[in-house]
Amino acid sequence: MEHRVNEIQISYREKLSTLKSLSVTNSNEVANLLFQNWDNKTIGLHETFKIVLLNQSNKVKGIYPLSHGGITGTLVDLRILFAITLKTLSVGIILAHNHPSGQLKASYQDKQLTQKIKEAAQLFDVKILDHIILAPDGRYYSFADNGIL
Repeated sequence: MEHRVNEIQISYREKLSTLKSLSVTNSNEVANLLFQNWDNKTIGLHETFKIVLLNQSNKVKGIYPLSHGGITGTLVDLRILFAITLKTLSVGIILAHNHPSGQLKASYQDKQLTQKIKEAAQLFDVKILDHIILAPDGRYYSFADNGIL
């Protein structure tokens, strides 16, 4: 009897292949990168959660859209997040999501999720460098800059 195991396949969009030499050093660079690679039509419509995958030198390996949700929230499955992170051999990640309302305050749920991901990442020696919240008008909020991470 043959047993099959589900496998996650990772592919990079052509647009992102030019990012492979890009190193990110601060939240402004990350926010600019995210805005360039976010769907402008949906940033004000529904929440999306993405992860920026990084190598040891903080060079961007890719941006993976982890989940698409509703107007006020989206679900993040930690098992899928870490499957993507480990399969791409990423040693650091930056969490990102948008607030369609434009509210740049980190919610209680945002803080709890970030802490949960951070704790799990320690088991795999993966660094969580930041969590960025984007607003449709081009503003952003950085957990690292605000001492939450």
